[in-house]
Amino acid sequence: MVAMLVSGITVQVVRKPIKNLHLSVYPPDGHVRVAVPKLLSDDNVRLAVISRLSWIKKQQANFQSQPRQSTREMVTGESHYLFGKRYRLEVIERRGCHEIAITNNTTLQLFVNPGTSTLNRALVLNQWYRNQLKVQIPALLNRWQLTIGKEVQDWGIKKMKTKWGSCNITEQRIWLNLELAKKPLECLEYVIVHELVHLHERHHNKRFKTYMDRYLPQWHRCRDILNREPLSNENWFC
Repeated sequence: MVAMLVSGITVQVVRKPIKNLHLSVYPPDGHVRVAVPKLLSDDNVRLAVISRLSWIKKQQANFQSQPRQSTREMVTGESHYLFGKRYRLEVIERRGCHEIAITNNTTLQLFVNPGTSTLNRALVLNQWYRNQLKVQIPALLNRWQLTIGKEVQDWGIKKMKTKWGSCNITEQRIWLNLELAKKPLECLEYVIVHELVHLHERHHNKRFKTYMDRYLPQWHRCRDILNREPLSNENWFC
């Protein structure tokens, strides 16, 4: 990977054995990355980026204007989210296993040992989020595999900086971002459908969008929800 400066914008250039150029702008800061065919000249890469400058700057402005969550201190009174619903965190120190419980449909109780660090409190919460996703994903995946006519060999959950999900077409494996546990459940469904459709079509082209329109007509709304959701102050995770 090399860096190229184009009209004051730093662009990361990755050369791959591909036919077409693919340009992306990533959150949270709007950094630009372009994947290009191995033999494409630097001049042609530069021209391609220049032709998309207005779009790049618009995407960067969108990311800069998005609200960001305050730094998570993992203390009583903070707001945390599960599948789009807001909960008030209540930290309870006591001896025993770390655990989390929801009470009164409004409060997220975090039980930890006295003196547990902020980092370890966050790790407990993230593991709980992971478990919540593991409850929801199998049923959604089974339903949409039947509908779409494609099956994955494996799936997993991990923190990702730039994507809500990813699909390894060769290995037929999908990854889902841990942050989806905080977003509305329909967004998790949208990302699952999105990644399964990639087993029909690798690229985000007209054919891909036709599949999405067929299977999930409201997919634009779900995408827009994700795009306007507050960004985390943690390392960012589509």
